[in-house]
Amino acid sequence: MIAALGTLAFLATLWLLGALGAAAFEESGAKIEAALKGRHAALSSGHLPPGRIRPRAWQRQPMRECVTWRDAA
Repeated sequence: MIAALGTLAFLATLWLLGALGAAAFEESGAKIEAALKGRHAALSSGHLPPGRIRPRAWQRQPMRECVTWRDAA
């Protein structure tokens, strides 16, 4: 009897995981499909989110090594 209840609990857990996975895939399925086709999800849906894309005001320059620092290491 315990084996039957354990099997039932296991199958119920598998069913619940499948149902949750299907719900998650239903919400993000369009994004996944666009990514697999190599397109942007916002462009394929026909609308862009509000806002502007602004370039960075400044970019940090890479730090060059100094001979004295190399000697200290």
